[in-house]
Amino acid sequence: MVPVGAMKKRSFRFDNLGTHRLSSRSSRPFFWITVLSGVAVLLVIVGTLQYRWSTQIKRAAEVRMGADLESVMMKWHLDFYGEFSAICVALQVGPDSGARDSWEDYLKRYSEWIRAANTRDSVENIYTNRDLVKDIYIWETSTSAEPRLLRLNPDAGKLESAAVSPDLQLLLDLLRKNSSNLRVALRAWEWDDKPHEARAGSENRIASSQVLRSNAITGWQFDETAPAIVHPIFHRTHSVADEAKAPSSTDPVDWVVVVLNLEAIQKRILPELTQRYFGGGQGFAYKLAVIAGGSTSRLLYSSDPEFGSRDVSVFDSAMNIFGPPPESTEGHFWQAEKNRESLKGEDWHRFSSPVWFPIIQHTAADGPWMLVLENRKGPLDAAVTKVWRGNLLTGGFVLVLLAASVVLVVIASQRAQALATLQMDFVASVSHELRTPLAAVLSAGQNITDGFAPDLKLYGSIITGQARQLIDLVDQILLFASMKGNKENYFLRPLEATEVLDQVYKNTVAIFEQTDFTLDFHVPESLPRMLGDVRLLSRCLQNLIGNAMKYSGRSRRISVSAHCEELAGLKKEVQIRVQDRGIGISSSEVEHIFKPFYRSPRVVAAQIHGTGLGLAVTKHLAEAMRGRISVASEIGVGSVFTLHFPVAEESDSERVAEVENGLTAR
Repeated sequence: MVPVGAMKKRSFRFDNLGTHRLSSRSSRPFFWITVLSGVAVLLVIVGTLQYRWSTQIKRAAEVRMGADLESVMMKWHLDFYGEFSAICVALQVGPDSGARDSWEDYLKRYSEWIRAANTRDSVENIYTNRDLVKDIYIWETSTSAEPRLLRLNPDAGKLESAAVSPDLQLLLDLLRKNSSNLRVALRAWEWDDKPHEARAGSENRIASSQVLRSNAITGWQFDETAPAIVHPIFHRTHSVADEAKAPSSTDPVDWVVVVLNLEAIQKRILPELTQRYFGGGQGFAYKLAVIAGGSTSRLLYSSDPEFGSRDVSVFDSAMNIFGPPPESTEGHFWQAEKNRESLKGEDWHRFSSPVWFPIIQHTAADGPWMLVLENRKGPLDAAVTKVWRGNLLTGGFVLVLLAASVVLVVIASQRAQALATLQMDFVASVSHELRTPLAAVLSAGQNITDGFAPDLKLYGSIITGQARQLIDLVDQILLFASMKGNKENYFLRPLEATEVLDQVYKNTVAIFEQTDFTLDFHVPESLPRMLGDVRLLSRCLQNLIGNAMKYSGRSRRISVSAHCEELAGLKKEVQIRVQDRGIGISSSEVEHIFKPFYRSPRVVAAQIHGTGLGLAVTKHLAEAMRGRISVASEIGVGSVFTLHFPVAEESDSERVAEVENGLTAR
């Protein structure tokens, strides 16, 4: 049989277990750092790929929107050209520049075209608009004598001599100046920036293929100041001598001048085209304007008041209606189609249509006719950029959520592992705390049974003390369980500090009698009453005194004192302090000591047993009684735990009396 003295020397060693736990804990941070680093790298890669993909989608969207807008503008341009070209087709000025036609032939064709304009039922006459043509003239410049202006009168069926109007004077002078031969006439649209003889000489050196390319739509040219379209022609009469001699490209030429009705263009043709291609059930999606460029630009048409008066460069898209000069590679129709297939980036903001009518330049400051568009809801680039930024923000937000989720999972995993470790430590500690008094009770009972207990009073006190320790442990666990389940049952009332300390003394006197600890009480007589529950407050003080005994080290003295402290706002509180002169608590551990299951690594290494619940239960009970707990500690000096409770007021006593009367009545 094991004697009682031997029981006190029994202990458990956890050296290997503690070493294993410390090594496993030290390896966890490296593991999670590696995991988080990998996740961070992965998120950076995903974010970079998302940015690149979003940028590519943005560029593709810009190109698609630009291509769609350019396609609509080109269809608008083709219909606009169809309106202009109808009279050109009707006059039938062929590649030979009318070498086989007389003035009467042009008059006859013009008359037939006008008659067809009155029949709008057939598809062939869709562009036959009589009001588009104001007048048609023959400008005879091939004779050496003074040139003559003839007007085609389809109503009277004859040619009439006409005076040169001021609107046509500048154009007719230019045409007369470029009537020396067909080659020069076909390039009359060029600005006369060098001597006439030099231009003629350079034309003779141009290859025939180049002449055909620059001869846009068989030589029709557009003058935007009149406005008018002109074509060089040869004069043929019905004489036998003229029949025998065919006109040569070196012979002087005359001109057919088709004067257009600018008012019809502005008030009928342009509004109709705008409605056809840019209109809808909810109005125009774009603001549209046609501008005659140059040093002093003119607004020919606008879908909105004052739109088009700004610089062309600020619009969403601008198209040169009649294209660049024919000698430009971009000016050829087939080259323009090729460029459309390779539309990239900003190209759709400014582009040229195929060259149908080169514009006659009177000065270097002359500019082309431009079709400009602007989205009513804002610039298209801004709309695409807004969507792109929205997609980036959404994707970034998702990545941030993903990163936050990963971080939360890591934190939750670490906390779960820490909690599991604490729970395992708790189970081990509780097992030890239960096993030690049970072993003592079993040994004492066995000694009494076997007759090896000469001093029954001593053995009875041993059994009583160990049983009380078991009861305290069970009460502690039950309090913690009720705390987690929110099942506390307490009753607050005004208390005297001496009443609480007397209860604590009765519960702990037996423990102190079996040890060599000294417990000092210092309570002034004039201390005001405080608000609390006797049972719970006693439990708090017992927990603090029990901790002081465990961690006192060599010092065996514990002090319990109480005093009243005045706070701001004329409020007072009663403070009960439990002071020991033990090992103390480091500043890094103070914030953790009130957490459930927490035990300092130094305490575990020193093999000081405990459950890690005492301070957590004490803090919870103190706060449940409208109080709080604080601690001041220094390593090697000791610790002071202080319970703070409000001073009871008269209203508190009255409420307690009402409750007690109600319970008595029941």
